[in-house]
Amino acid sequence: MAEARSFYGRNQVTLFHGSARKVKHPAYGIGNPNNDYGLGFYTTELKELAFEWACPRANDGWANEYLLDTRGLSIVDLNADCYTALNWMAVLLEHRKVSMSAGIAREARDFIVKEYAVDLTGADLVHGYRADDSYFHIARSFLNNTIPVEVLEQALFLGGLGYQVAIMSERAFSQLTWIAAEPASGTTWNPRRITRDAEARAIAAQLTQSAATNRDGTYILDIMRGDASWQR
Repeated sequence: MAEARSFYGRNQVTLFHGSARKVKHPAYGIGNPNNDYGLGFYTTELKELAFEWACPRANDGWANEYLLDTRGLSIVDLNADCYTALNWMAVLLEHRKVSMSAGIAREARDFIVKEYAVDLTGADLVHGYRADDSYFHIARSFLNNTIPVEVLEQALFLGGLGYQVAIMSERAFSQLTWIAAEPASGTTWNPRRITRDAEARAIAAQLTQSAATNRDGTYILDIMRGDASWQR
C-alpha cells in the first residue's frame, strides 16, 4: 500500500470512488452523517482500494475516477505533522456511533473529544486514515486502557487499510470532475477486500497481545492524568 501524500500545495488530485454504479455527478448534502468525518463524499487516491469499496459483496461494481481542483479549498489533512492519532480519533468519535460498555471507555471518549477535537467547520475536504471495524477494534482497546497510545499509533501508521479523502463542501463538489468508471469484478475484488480486512485484524490482535504482555507505553489513564511524554 502506497504512503499517503500530503494534500497541501497540490493543485490537482486524481481520486477514486468505489460504488455499485457509475457516479458521474456526486450530490452535495446526500449521504450518512455518521461516517468517519461526517456527511461527505468519500474517495481515495488508491485505485485498488476503490475497486474493493465497489465490491462489499460478490456483486460487481464500478471504480469511478475524478479530478479534483484543490485551488482555493480549505483542507484539513489529519496526516499532517500537527495532528496526532488522538486528533484523528476525536473526529471519529464525534461523528460515528460507537457503543462503549466500560465506564473508563466512556470517560476516555469524552476526554478525547474535548481535548483533541479538530474543528472541521468550513473544511472543504478532509484527508486521513480510513476507519473500519478492524481499526475500531484496536481503538476500543485503547479507550478501555488495555493498549498504550504508542500501539494505537503503530497500528494506524501501518496504513494497510488505506487513506481517504472526504469531499465536504458545495464548493469542493463543484471542483470535482468525473473522468471515467472502470468495472470492478466482485469475484476478484471482494476476496481481496476480505483478505485486507483479515490482515488488519491479525495485526491489531498481534499488537494488542504484545501490549498486554509488555505493559510499556502511555495509556489513556496516563494521558487523562496529564502525561504528555508520548508526544515527544
